[in-house]
Amino acid sequence: MSLRTELIEACHKVYANKFVSAYDGNLSARIDSSKILITPSGKCKGELRETDLLEMDYDGNLIDGEGKVSTEAKLHLAVYKNRIDINSVVHCHPIYATAFATTGEGLPRPIFPEVVLALGKIPLCKYSTPSTDELPNSILPFVEFSWAFLLENHGAVTIGKTISGAYYRMEKLEHAAKTIHAARVLGKEKSIPLYKLNELYSIAEKTYGIKLDKRNKFEF
Repeated sequence: MSLRTELIEACHKVYANKFVSAYDGNLSARIDSSKILITPSGKCKGELRETDLLEMDYDGNLIDGEGKVSTEAKLHLAVYKNRIDINSVVHCHPIYATAFATTGEGLPRPIFPEVVLALGKIPLCKYSTPSTDELPNSILPFVEFSWAFLLENHGAVTIGKTISGAYYRMEKLEHAAKTIHAARVLGKEKSIPLYKLNELYSIAEKTYGIKLDKRNKFEF
């Protein structure tokens, strides 16, 4: 599958799952050391075709394609410039994850084993005006070790070594936020006990092949 085909499939999935509405959100993939493939500004992700995708350089300049590079491309560039292991960025406005971000609450507690291993701590990035340099700067304190970010009063960002990896982290993030919301309606969510959390960490690499950055591990 070509990079364009895979990115378009991810675009259609985020729209179908209502992680974005209308023209919201933007997705990208690293082509090589000089070019990035990114969705155009002002177009519905559910209607995009491969020919709609743009190529830009690492300064955010349009190289190829018809359309306008989103002003939020700065957010994507901040990731690619600081994480050489990352090849895709997904920025959406999923309802439940965005609701947490809007209340000024990140997801810093270990609730679900699969989220602990796949996402780790999910930081809340300080509100920043879209299109300004404040937006990419808001993720810089966490970008070296985080895989998912909540943008205060804005939305969410997930990253991955592949397009599917970045997309599925967004899906997992929204599912976790929705489940925590449901738990609070019933009462209150409970954290994984410390001794069980340490047990999970101890088998993470051996059993799941996951190496965890100590900065992204939950602590009590």
